[in-house]
Amino acid sequence: MSDVEVRGLRVELTDGRPIVRDASFALAAGETMGLVGESGSGKSTLALALLGYARRGSRIAGGEVRVGGTDLLSLRGRALRRARGGLVAYVPQDPATALNPLLPIGVQLTEEMDVAPARARARAGELLERVGLPSDAAMLRRRPRELSGGQQQRVAISMALMRRPRLVVLDEPTTGLDVATQSRVLELVRELCAEENDAAVYVSHDLAVIANVAQRVSVMYAGDFVEQGATARVLRSPAHPYSLALLDAVPSVRERLKLRPIDGRAPAVGETGEGCPYAPRCPFARLACRERDPELREVSPERLVRCIRAEEVLDRRSEATRERAEIRTSFEESPLLSVRGLSASYGGNAVLHDVSFDVRRGECVALVGESGSGKTTLSRCLIGLHAEWDGGIRLRDVQLARSARDRSPEARRSLQYIFQNPYASLNPRRTIGASLRVPLEQFSRLDGRETRRRVGEALERVELPAELADRYASELSGGQRQRVAIARSLLCDPELLVCDEVTSALDVSVQASIVELLRSLLDDGLSMVFVTHDLAVVRSIADSVIVLDQGRIVEAAPTEQLLDAPREEYTRTLAAHTLDLVR
Repeated sequence: MSDVEVRGLRVELTDGRPIVRDASFALAAGETMGLVGESGSGKSTLALALLGYARRGSRIAGGEVRVGGTDLLSLRGRALRRARGGLVAYVPQDPATALNPLLPIGVQLTEEMDVAPARARARAGELLERVGLPSDAAMLRRRPRELSGGQQQRVAISMALMRRPRLVVLDEPTTGLDVATQSRVLELVRELCAEENDAAVYVSHDLAVIANVAQRVSVMYAGDFVEQGATARVLRSPAHPYSLALLDAVPSVRERLKLRPIDGRAPAVGETGEGCPYAPRCPFARLACRERDPELREVSPERLVRCIRAEEVLDRRSEATRERAEIRTSFEESPLLSVRGLSASYGGNAVLHDVSFDVRRGECVALVGESGSGKTTLSRCLIGLHAEWDGGIRLRDVQLARSARDRSPEARRSLQYIFQNPYASLNPRRTIGASLRVPLEQFSRLDGRETRRRVGEALERVELPAELADRYASELSGGQRQRVAIARSLLCDPELLVCDEVTSALDVSVQASIVELLRSLLDDGLSMVFVTHDLAVVRSIADSVIVLDQGRIVEAAPTEQLLDAPREEYTRTLAAHTLDLVR
């Protein structure tokens, strides 16, 4: 008998439009299932429903979630609260949302335990040691703000396991972590689920992560499972066109490939019609696909696919090859940006030490390293958002002032910054058009008609329709917002973009479209400093790489040379921890 059984689970908006339509699966004790799909596919909604929870404006409309024989959806009040943590536990993407910033770690770990305080503290100490953290009194007295992001995530995992639940739901717990920390957290999840004999559902948009942590995978699209099966088989030989398209968008750390974003967009809640929801984007679609939504059917033992052409997709995948991308080698001799002897600090605490490098016109230089290595501080120094530095930064032959406000309008126009979080980089009270007009008002004097024309051109350049100018940021997806942020920077006609982890939180298809867009800008002669912890993305876009460790450059070389034959042990460690799905 399965330890976890989900049957006919349906979540819908209060007006009846379905978000998750008919989710069914079973998990044995100690088994992990990966849940993948684009933003809006229903992954996180399904994950929360496994705890008997629905976000405001939605409700669980039907089905069963049985964990250890108990149907969570039949519980109410105190019984449901006790089941959350006792039968099923949750690890969020951002550990800061799981930890109270005001309470010591020890209090948070033990506060829900119905055992003697000494036993609760012993259990907390045992789990902290197993996640690689100290279990002494000093650690238990720490507040979350005194821990790094990776340490906070380990505490959140320990908290989820405190009451020995039968099911653990992990909602993108490694998104935003550097490769070394991500590798350690994934290894921790595997080991603890096996040792505690917990079933787990691991939600992620990163297929390489799912390949590393899950024995089985379920692919979601428009609220439905479109493919389910053993992870190795589904990711090596997908039978649904959507699964195949996701794999074609994944970058590889081993070779530079052309990334293929999925055409069109995923349907919003309530937009699906009579036929297959994926048909408008599917190269395999036929008239029959648009007339009826196919059933989930078995195409081989323990392999379920919602597609009438699954066998053809399997045959096509066996013959398909990924197209390699061109490696660019020629650039101007003289540097566009020159950094010499840059050292930076925060309140007297040194974080960068004697950093020197050049960026030539049309070149993309990647900055990589673990969290705390100094990547973002270096990028903020370049743009003038961090002024506590010594050394020299020259744009062409002009020495740049420390602070952006002290730089000339020409220098501010020539250097533009794209932030990591597309949800925080746009003013929610302004329309997209109003946000895009800001740089034009700052750096040019155009009349209203010319301004509207330039805004429309900027949106089209990043492959967005001009009519989006009248919408607000809340009406756009994360990928669309990131494209708007890029469009805003391009309106200044910059010479160099500083991109700070601009793809880290994006779906693989959206990431692929952003990488290909940035590639086209490089071909147009734009230069870039690309901050990232993802070496597969580095292989896809960067011409050269600078590796930072504790604020110092430990290795710098052309991308192919550095990734194929790293010379320094630190670089080899980063490469070893990088997960690669493409073989």
